[in-house]
Formats: sequence, structure tokens, C-alpha cells
Amino acid sequence: MLPAGADVGALPLLVGRGLRGFCDGFVAVLLPAYLLALGFSQLDVGLVSSATLIGSAVATILVGMFAGRHPLRRLLTLAAGLMAATGMGFVGLSALWPLLLVAFVGTLNPSSGDVSLFLPLELARLAGSAAGDARTAIFARYSLVGAVSAAVGALAAAIPGWLVAHAGLTLLAALRAMFGVYALVGIALWFLYRRLPEPQTRERARSAPLGPSRGIVTRLALLFSVDAFAGGLVVNSLLSLWLMQRFGLSLAAAGQFFFWAGLLTAGSQLAAVPLARKIGLLNTMVFTHIPSSLCLIAAAFAPSLTLTLTLLLVRSALSQMDVPTRTAYVMAVVTPPERPAAASFTAVPRSLASALGPTLAGALLALGWTGAPLVACGLLKIAYDLTLLRAFRRVELTD
Repeated sequence: MLPAGADVGALPLLVGRGLRGFCDGFVAVLLPAYLLALGFSQLDVGLVSSATLIGSAVATILVGMFAGRHPLRRLLTLAAGLMAATGMGFVGLSALWPLLLVAFVGTLNPSSGDVSLFLPLELARLAGSAAGDARTAIFARYSLVGAVSAAVGALAAAIPGWLVAHAGLTLLAALRAMFGVYALVGIALWFLYRRLPEPQTRERARSAPLGPSRGIVTRLALLFSVDAFAGGLVVNSLLSLWLMQRFGLSLAAAGQFFFWAGLLTAGSQLAAVPLARKIGLLNTMVFTHIPSSLCLIAAAFAPSLTLTLTLLLVRSALSQMDVPTRTAYVMAVVTPPERPAAASFTAVPRSLASALGPTLAGALLALGWTGAPLVACGLLKIAYDLTLLRAFRRVELTD
């Protein structure tokens, strides 16, 4: 599983990413159905999704401030405990404001990517486990594991329907049971990360806030925030809601779609490494992103379910190739001691910006402007890609 030259200490992080990805896969599909079953509106679905992303941004800020002062293993076990508490909160609560609070302080992820508290912690640990092409490869594996496990998790969205048909449960009880699974996975991660080997103390002591790379990291963070805001308009939970309401897609069918979309995303993670080696990290980020955005815009106007799903699947095969390359690019343009801070401070604006999107998209869906979030997302992402290419095409990498 690990590429040549990578530290074996990265293996628990890949396993943990797989477990979390599985949960993210079914939560993204089931969250809107669960909230609607509780009697909430489309706008409420957007509000809960936004609360999760805002909370992730606040947590990421705290990681950037304090990660260098505490062992990463301790912070990861705390995050795992918070994940278990998040699942139990969604099992036991039914009112909107308590759920908003749990969504804010918890680890729920309604999107296709990873925007949780775990992300900067795991990236900082992975960054120190390899260098050069091996680092790009391990980030690709990290993204690959997340994509495949999320795809399998999306298939698990059919479990509540099976429980209703064969176990005599109500739909609401079956959906609550899935959040119980989410809590159990958090407990499993707590045990896993307790055994995570720590880097040597002198390596931790070298971690530092941003210094000479502050300018470039700030510019990247601002651009990444545009991309994240656009992505927030079509997080998986809202895309699932859009497909269900526009075409009457069932939970099981939505789960199957996100399964195949996840597999295509996983394949693209593998393709990103040799492509980046051939044309460069920045070019891979940009020239795979633009066609995926065009597919998203076209899907908003597609007249049939078959054509819509086809366009969205093509988008899935291209849209996430920038994930491992973007992470590797950030780590390659800063000095090694700055990498934990860079991972955090490029993630913070992404989380904050993406948090605005779901509420806006939920409001647009409630108004009946069903295609507007997809079109706005595609146009903003194309603008981001072109600006990124122009601003950074001459920047030299450190390794």
C-alpha cells in the first residue's frame, strides 16, 4: 500500500482515512433524507451542511495554532473521540438547534472531499513520511483510499431501505442506526490512533509557523477559497437532494450513483501521479479541472436522468485529480518546518469558504432555481483554474 521511500508510520493514517471515507460516503447521501424525515426544510439541510463546514474551519484554525506544540497522535485521538460524540449526537437529537450545534463542533462531512479536523493533522504527518515523487504518491494513495472507501460507503446508503423492508424498522429509526455506525467508527479510530508511532521529538520541535513562505501560502489560500466556495454549492449531500427532487432518485439509486462516481474519482487519483510527473503539478491541477467544470454546467441543463448522470460521472473522473497534486504542490513550495502550518492555513479558507455554499445552494433549491448551484459552481471553478495558472506558472518548487 505504501510507495517506495515512505515511512511505515503512514499506514495507520491510510487505514483511518478509509474508515472515515466509508462513513463520509453514506452520510453525504443519507443526511438530507434524515433531516427531511425529521421534518426539516431544504434550507435547513443547507444550514446543517454549512454548520459542519464552519466548525471544521474553526477547528482547523486551532490546529494551525497549536499542532506544533502537541503530539499529533494526541490530537488525532481527540478528533476520533469527537467523531464518536458527533454520531451519538445525531442519533439522540431531533431538534434543529441542537443538531446545528453538534454539526458545528463535530466531524460530520457532507462533501465529496475531506474537510474535517482530521485533514490537516493527517496531512502534516504524511508530509514528513516521504519526499519528492514519493510524497506525491503517498498523497495520491491517501486520496485514493478516501475515494474508494467513500464509494463503498455510498452503497451503504441502501441499508436503511433494507432495514425498513426486512427488519420492520421505520425509515427514521433505520437512518438513526447509520449514525450509530458513524459513532462506532469514531471509537475504532480512537484505538487505531492510540498506536500511531510518533516522529522523533527533534522533528516535532522543528515544526514552525509560516515564515519565508507566508506570501505564497497566503495567495494560494485565497485562491483555494474560491474553489472551495464553488464546491460548497454542490456538496454531495445537496447534489443527492437535487437528484432526488429533480428526477425522483431513490436512496438506493443515489447510493449506486455515488459508488460509481467514487470509483471514477479513485481511479483519477492514481492517474494524477504519472500525469503530474509528465506535465507538472500545476498543469495537472488546472487542465483536468476545467473539463470537469464544463460537464457540471452541462448537467444543469441536461433534459434526462441518463444524460445528467453521465455528465456527472465524467466530472467525477476528472474533478478530483487536483486533490493529491494540490496537496503535494503546497508542501513543495514551502520549507519543511512550515509544512504543518501550511497544511492548516491553506485548509482554513477552504473550509470557511465552502461553508457558505450549502446554505446558499439550499436557498436556491428551495426557491426552485434547481440548476443555479451547478452553473455557478462550474463558472467559479473555471475562473479559479485560469487565475491559478497565471499566478503560479513561474513559481519554483523546493523539492
